Amino acid sequence: MAMVDIDKIRNFSIVAHIDHGKSTLADRLIQSTNTVADRDMREQLLDSMDIERERGITIKANTVRIDYTAASGEEFVLNLIDTPGHVDFAYEVSRSMRAVEGSLLVVDSTQGVEAQTLANVYQAIDADHEIVPVLNKIDLPASDCERVSEQIEDVIGIDASEALEVSAKSGLGIQETLEAIVEKLPPPKGDRNSPLKAMLVDSWYDAYLGVVVLVRIMDGVLGKGDKVKMFSNGSVHTVDRIGVFRPEMQSTEQLGPGEIGFITASIKQVRDTRVGDTITHERKGAEEPLPGFNPSQPVVFCGLFPVDSSEFEDLREAIEKLALNDASFSFEMETSAALGFGFRCGFLGLLHLEVIRDRVEREYDIELITTAPSVIYHIYMKDGSSIHLHNPADMPDLSKVDHLEEPRIKATILVPDDYLGDVLKLCQDRRGIQEDLTYAGSRAMVVYDLPLNEVVFDFYDRLKSVTKGYASFDYQMTGYREDNLVKMSILVNEEPVDALSVMVHRDRAEMRGRAMCEKLKDLIPRHMFKIPIQAAIGGKVIARETLAALRKDVTAKCYGGDATRKRKLLDKQKAGKKRMRQFGKVDIPQEAFISALKMDN
Repeated sequence: MAMVDIDKIRNFSIVAHIDHGKSTLADRLIQSTNTVADRDMREQLLDSMDIERERGITIKANTVRIDYTAASGEEFVLNLIDTPGHVDFAYEVSRSMRAVEGSLLVVDSTQGVEAQTLANVYQAIDADHEIVPVLNKIDLPASDCERVSEQIEDVIGIDASEALEVSAKSGLGIQETLEAIVEKLPPPKGDRNSPLKAMLVDSWYDAYLGVVVLVRIMDGVLGKGDKVKMFSNGSVHTVDRIGVFRPEMQSTEQLGPGEIGFITASIKQVRDTRVGDTITHERKGAEEPLPGFNPSQPVVFCGLFPVDSSEFEDLREAIEKLALNDASFSFEMETSAALGFGFRCGFLGLLHLEVIRDRVEREYDIELITTAPSVIYHIYMKDGSSIHLHNPADMPDLSKVDHLEEPRIKATILVPDDYLGDVLKLCQDRRGIQEDLTYAGSRAMVVYDLPLNEVVFDFYDRLKSVTKGYASFDYQMTGYREDNLVKMSILVNEEPVDALSVMVHRDRAEMRGRAMCEKLKDLIPRHMFKIPIQAAIGGKVIARETLAALRKDVTAKCYGGDATRKRKLLDKQKAGKKRMRQFGKVDIPQEAFISALKMDN
């Protein structure tokens, strides 16, 4: 395979809100250039995980190299990266952006600009991309290209007068899209004769090849058999295999500047390959690494425990394997009095949590108990030290705590005018502070400063239900702020249940506590003795419900005679119940954990 002239390369990604058709557009671009034979073509070609195909979402950014002969007769090489659209996978998007020079911005011509469209476009603008707007789904009767073009200009501020009008499903406008990529997007920059600088865009584990590393060559040439060194840890590896994706792997001899491809170098652990790292030659290498990207910060933490405690070792193996392919997922061991051994895991958001949980249950066949998601709090002690709290159950003694800070986010919500009142009320109820309210046509764009722990549980579900599914939502972390937070523990039969501890705002604690106790009363099965269910802050009980005992009639076989005979049997029963309550163990069913934490009002 001859070296490609750098002027004939175009690297681009496709960005869009969820369901605006970027994977379908990628399919058509691949199909119309005959990159994949028709018999191998299938929908969502670049989405390789079962869970991606099932949910119809993209989770991992995937790449493909397309050869295209332009109308002028020139041969071009197009490297396409298909990125996720969901807010939880924004990290995948941000690093894909650094590997390419331009973006196709896909907007559904029936729906218009959505919150995630904005978030992903701003990432592209931050990365200095040339952006080509594409209006998709023009074959639908509800399509309105003029209105959506105006919206793109008003809301995002990029020129949409020459926006491409396509239907990715039926293949309309695909040829024009390919021409626009070649004409409007800039070629990559890079010098063949400089020392090698390659950016590590992604890495994953393959059972046959070891760790496969996706690289974008910035300067220099990377060849088979070269000795390369990683900047982050100085480890040296010999390149065994080098190549490009036409979705299948295809080996080549070398990769030059501007090209995107993969290498394998008998690397055993994915941990040795830090995403965003710079790879250079061991000898005569580059002096300075490329500017990396910020490592991903887990935002939501929750405990994963096996339902059957004998499966703990299997769970450890499953979690370690998943962490190999997912740089943004972190975990550590923990034990719980109620649930036994398990792991405290960190995720980028709730969808990420769901996807990991589904993959453990499906790929490794382990039933899981998930504890309440929580966020990281910064706790400042009176002696001047500070700690990061991941699990509310580990909260130190309040008398030693000076103050607590919680993470805040800036949430952008786009919502049709009719539902604006409900959305404002929802944000107010979640202790939000309104920062901005503007209009784009008939839709309002609201910006709120919200505490992350109010959003993390079921905010998204509530938002969808109060707006009948029409609102779209995106958020960025903004930092930490002090607030009056307390740890609320739940006691069942006077024993604290650590898996149900939550951090709440002091003004709301009583309401939350009462709601949780009422719920648990319905969820815990009755026993032979009465069970108090209490919510407490420190030593003060703020809410209580009592679960009545199942009563057995012990006096049934006693008839006639003196009343003391009945009294004696009843006293004996009473003493038995008292003893049972002392030593009795209350089993809390799995569904009680999940339902008790979902707040409906």
